[in-house]
Amino acid sequence: MYEEMKPETQAIRIQTRRTAEMEHSTPLFLTSGFCYDAAEDMAAAFADDTLDVNIYSRFSNPNVDEFIRKISTLEGADDGIATGTGMAAIFATFMTFLSQGDHLISASAVFGSTHTILTKYLPKWGIQSTYFDMRKPETIMNLIQPNTRMLYLETPSNPGLDIIDLAFVGELCRSRGILFVVDNCFATPVNQQPIRFGADLVIHSATKWMDGQGRVLGGVVVGRKELIHQLYLFVRNTGPSLSPFNAWILSKSLETLHLRMEKHAANALELARALEKNPYLKMVKYPFLESHPQYEIAKKQMRDGGGIVVFELAGGIEQGRRFLNAMQMISMTNNLGDSRSIASHPASTTHSKLSETERQAVGITPGLIRISVGLEAVGDIINDIEQALEHSNYKD
Repeated sequence: MYEEMKPETQAIRIQTRRTAEMEHSTPLFLTSGFCYDAAEDMAAAFADDTLDVNIYSRFSNPNVDEFIRKISTLEGADDGIATGTGMAAIFATFMTFLSQGDHLISASAVFGSTHTILTKYLPKWGIQSTYFDMRKPETIMNLIQPNTRMLYLETPSNPGLDIIDLAFVGELCRSRGILFVVDNCFATPVNQQPIRFGADLVIHSATKWMDGQGRVLGGVVVGRKELIHQLYLFVRNTGPSLSPFNAWILSKSLETLHLRMEKHAANALELARALEKNPYLKMVKYPFLESHPQYEIAKKQMRDGGGIVVFELAGGIEQGRRFLNAMQMISMTNNLGDSRSIASHPASTTHSKLSETERQAVGITPGLIRISVGLEAVGDIINDIEQALEHSNYKD
């Protein structure tokens, strides 16, 4: 019914079938298990894991299913699986499709916890990984080994906002039979659909922009049906499932995702342009700024530039702390994607477990500040950042 409608309509109107109560808004299905009309029905449900029937909320739940259907539709995917957190979605994807002796190629610019999985935990199971520079995609070809099974990346990357040509990587992966996995958290399906450019699986931390108000945790992976079924079996048997309550919150949040992301992006672009003129900053980076190194690629594959702006303070870590302490309105937290603007210092928080060399390699300098641009009046956001820069101005 909704296939021909616009994505913003689909995010609102895709809904779990009404119960006998004829409710307008999907109710909460806070139940651990489900009943059967006959013993034969129960036996059939356990005999065939492809049946569309609810057994147990660790396996499936109407609230979770509604959320999955919405994200799959927005991303242009066949199906999806939801998890308790974004990191659970990433880890489940690695564990489902990689085995002992396999090799993974990953962008070096990834979230700090993803880096920890790649370097600390996957090697324990005999899975090796190699990093490539997002700014040099032509180097990927030389990193492919006979046992390379997956290529993983974020675009825009966290926190450096590096952009990669998804069509180029998608074609390369197809030609070599490599599973192409994209973390699309920063862009959201409103601004970018990696499946259109060749991605096999798309991952989100729904905790961020999808929730949009810093309330609940969640993760989701969408892609081709046969791949998602394999993921479903892993999540069903290992248990990192999304709770029905969190799924209900996230599904309702998707009804305003398009409106929110348009405002986040408009505020972010205006902030970035204002900061480019600020004499206290060494660098300002935003995908839709003409000064961004991959501006043309961003314009080709993204609808808007998203809601993250990063800039570099000349005074390094010490000025970074002075800047954060000088803010009067903007929140200081390590989260992002909230209706409220947030500032964080990646070198001392989200990416502090990386070595200094590793941080420098992906552009995380000691003075880098990440702003998750909120929905406040943009003038108030700009004023707070500018006064904090004034008060933290580095002097020799």
